[in-house]
Amino acid sequence: MRFLGFSETALLIISLLETVRGLSTFVGKYGETIDVPCGEGKDKPEKLFLTKWKYTKADGSTGDLLKLSDKNLAIIPDVDYTGRVNLTQDLSLRITQTRLSDQKMYTCMLVAGEDILEYPVQVRILKTPSAPTITNQAKEMEIGKPTLLGECSTKDANPAANITWLKNNVPLVSDEKAIKITTTVQTDKTTGLASTSSKLEYTAVKEDLNAKFACAVKHSSLTADLVSTPVDFVINYPTEKVSLQVVAADAIKEGDNVTLKCKADGNPPPSSYSFHIKGKKVKVENSDSYTLTNVTRANTGEYKCSLVDNDAMAASVNITVMYLDITSITKGKVVKQLDESFEPTLLVNASGEPKVTWSKNNISLNSPPKFDKLKYSDSGVYECVVSMPGLFRKASFELIIQGAPVINKLSKKLSNNGNFKVLSCEAEGSPKPTVQWSINGTNATETPYVGGRVTHRITIIPTVNLTVNCTVSNELGQASKSLDVSTLFEEVTVDKRAEDSNDQTRVAVGVVIGVILAAVAIGLIYWIYMKRTRQGTWKTGEKEDGTTEESKKLEENQSQKAEV
Repeated sequence: MRFLGFSETALLIISLLETVRGLSTFVGKYGETIDVPCGEGKDKPEKLFLTKWKYTKADGSTGDLLKLSDKNLAIIPDVDYTGRVNLTQDLSLRITQTRLSDQKMYTCMLVAGEDILEYPVQVRILKTPSAPTITNQAKEMEIGKPTLLGECSTKDANPAANITWLKNNVPLVSDEKAIKITTTVQTDKTTGLASTSSKLEYTAVKEDLNAKFACAVKHSSLTADLVSTPVDFVINYPTEKVSLQVVAADAIKEGDNVTLKCKADGNPPPSSYSFHIKGKKVKVENSDSYTLTNVTRANTGEYKCSLVDNDAMAASVNITVMYLDITSITKGKVVKQLDESFEPTLLVNASGEPKVTWSKNNISLNSPPKFDKLKYSDSGVYECVVSMPGLFRKASFELIIQGAPVINKLSKKLSNNGNFKVLSCEAEGSPKPTVQWSINGTNATETPYVGGRVTHRITIIPTVNLTVNCTVSNELGQASKSLDVSTLFEEVTVDKRAEDSNDQTRVAVGVVIGVILAAVAIGLIYWIYMKRTRQGTWKTGEKEDGTTEESKKLEENQSQKAEV
């Protein structure tokens, strides 16, 4: 034991003569366990005789914590480190439950033979601050007036935390005028931890309406700032402008309800307004609206609203109520005579340019009806539609064309089987003409009465030649035509004669064609016969009548044969 005491004294003296080989810093977290390295990154000497950890006190003196010799570890009693220090396998100093008082210089001393090595380490203890909160918030702010907005605070940090104020996530910088920030730091006497608070005095502007304010805490132990919950403040400012809005359809028409809505840009907004309705001032309390019900064209004009206590702070708007009237138009049943001229009457009174469309019997017309010379087909129901955006009016009349009846066509036709005849009488007139025949018939039919026309048909079987009359009439007159009709027997005889004549004609044509074909055949046979006869004569050397050239050729051939 004496040897150890002597050695320690000697080592202490020698250590004072040694040059400090370097100073490193170790950072630990408050309340956690830290291992302070001994000569971090440097090789340890072999055959260590002694390892000792000591610390530097506030007055500059040193105190021993522990020492290791011949594998015997001795922990030196110290009231500040009781039960909190130990030596690790790599000779690091382990301190548990770190405190702020652990922030000091620690020295690791190694003795190997005659070598004495010392490795001083400065230990710093960090304590993460608490999340920031904003207290003492202002209830409201007034434009242009400095107001204590609030106080942001964070607690229990080491070192002390920094606080930054934010508006819409943008840092605020104190200018000692519109923005004034006062920061204070207090240290707990027991723990040594610091608490930081910051007060923001702010002069609001109109643009700060709905702005979000927050505060952020910056600290070396944090990888990101701690930000408080954003808050906003009521900002009061006087009215500078009044506006008047019309709440209604795009096109206001008679019968609509129209709401006038008055707005002021002050905060808080006025609770009451004055509405100027056709020269009359109406005060509306606890509302910003006034409604005109079931408006008419008489409501067209200028409307205004203002502050109750300041008529000069006002806004106005013009309202136009659209209207549409058909003041005069042809209506009901209109009776006209055939070939007359006619144009219906239409007069419109409207607030704008209306659109006019016409239809006849529900079929659209390309132009308004106008007739220089009426026809029966012009009869029908005419409808006029006059419209504007959101408005339309309808009116209609029925046009009736009248005229004495006429017979356009009177005809007869033999049925397909030849057993009867069909008589047709086509009449035109209005009112609808009635048709009468001078003979009784069967199977009487009548076409639909369209465009003033109707066709009446009957079936008869005439046994003698006769003249048939068709008479058409209405309340305006009558017309008649006659038609000669032969007996059904004569019709059949004429048809048979025509058939016999056709048969005789066909026979005569056949005979002529046969004679022509026979003559052609005889001629062809004769030509073939003559051609073959001539060819045979040339081959035997016989002389026949022919052309001079043919005779010469025959004589030459015969002389050549004789020479041979």
